[in-house]
Amino acid sequence: MFDWLHPKRQLFGSPAAKQPPAGLSPPDALLEDLRQRVPRYLAAVDQGQLIYPACKRTLADTDGDVGSVWDHTRLEAMQYVVAVPGQEFGLLHAPARQIDMIDAYLFQRPHGDTVIDFTGTATADFSIAIVAGLNWLGHCAELAGVPPSRQTGRLRHFRKLVTLAQRWWLTEGAIERCGRMLAAGEQPPLMLNLVWSEYTRLAKQVAAAAIFGGSIDRSAQLVALPADLVARFDAAGDPGDLANI
Repeated sequence: MFDWLHPKRQLFGSPAAKQPPAGLSPPDALLEDLRQRVPRYLAAVDQGQLIYPACKRTLADTDGDVGSVWDHTRLEAMQYVVAVPGQEFGLLHAPARQIDMIDAYLFQRPHGDTVIDFTGTATADFSIAIVAGLNWLGHCAELAGVPPSRQTGRLRHFRKLVTLAQRWWLTEGAIERCGRMLAAGEQPPLMLNLVWSEYTRLAKQVAAAAIFGGSIDRSAQLVALPADLVARFDAAGDPGDLANI
């Protein structure tokens, strides 16, 4: 699933699979992209341009294609993290700060809210926001009709992933190893990578249920779908993989 678990596999990708701007490493570029795209998306929603949440769209709606629903659902989850006050976003992607952020997340008591208050402590606020995003994805899964067996255990699964990352960062030379992975275009267990990858995985389930439902034939009655769409969707790791179809 991640380069730090499977070193030969490269999974870092942005929606457009584009090169990061000069002077920015991939995590920096991803964060900057999200801090621009999330407010832009929410502004379009506020202006009535898009149905919100994305999981309520059909194929006949604006941005009702499965790729857009997938991407927009994860942006909706990410809005909590982007909204954390202050300028401490280095907690999410700076190698030297990962243990502080990971320890704070594992210490934070889980909650079931999608409406949250911030405490003024950055590590706690990011932890609260991350859980709120997972809860939002659970809410969307219910709305979209994701099978109940696939809706359970979101927080537990992510906590296990963060615990594995904690062990990785506690090993000798982790910061240097992270630097080598970034230089090679790989995905180390930075908190930002963990969150974005998990939100992407869960949002894919939501998009599939929302757009394809229980039968691809039922969706095809509204709009003719490309013959290879379902196969490409199943194989895709990111909404950007569905471009040009």
